[in-house]
Amino acid sequence: MNKTISSAEAAIYDIQEGAVIMLGGFGLCGIPENLIHALVSKGTRHLTCISNNAGVDDFGIGLMLKQRQVKKMISSYVGENAEFERQLLSGELEVELIPQGTLASRCMAAGYGMPAIFTPAGVGTEVAEGKEVRTFNGKDYLLEYAFEADFALVKAWKGDTEGNLVYKATARNFNPLMAMAGKITIAEVEELVPAGALHPNEIHTPGIYVHRVLQGAGYEKRIEQRTVRNN
Repeated sequence: MNKTISSAEAAIYDIQEGAVIMLGGFGLCGIPENLIHALVSKGTRHLTCISNNAGVDDFGIGLMLKQRQVKKMISSYVGENAEFERQLLSGELEVELIPQGTLASRCMAAGYGMPAIFTPAGVGTEVAEGKEVRTFNGKDYLLEYAFEADFALVKAWKGDTEGNLVYKATARNFNPLMAMAGKITIAEVEELVPAGALHPNEIHTPGIYVHRVLQGAGYEKRIEQRTVRNN
């Protein structure tokens, strides 16, 4: 089945106000740049965004925050975004900060069809407030529910017309987990190839998880922070 979409704008046509969306990437690495720009242009508001981080002020999810498109942010790290901080402190933005491993595991649980997981991360901290705690073999664990995302927006290095995806290096972070977890998964790729061109052993996300795939363009691939030694 050919799952290619002509443009990022066409790919996100049915993301409506109030949607819950996952966005792949880690920092600024492996984020779905074209799909984010399409959402910014569309102006869809009241979104709940599940992402490892909140981008920076002028790139990634930071562009959506600047336009007040995000109602709630579910993340592990948000320290590089001044606009995020302003909206959080002013009460304009709902925020759920969770441990990074818990974020990954809740994505995984959604992809595996599991309703919840038990994890020791966060026991005895603010993360545990209002959550069920169970004891297994003398150790306490928190009950954490799988995410229920309407859409997952991911970015891959290569993809074929049937939606099979290959990620490159550190961009193979949250993208594979989120690609499995969205009710509708939309993937943008740097290189789109015909079905059958990818060797089965290369494929990280099988096309059965992907509903739409598009050829991306103009990737900036920013480095969030660059540190070099003095000569």
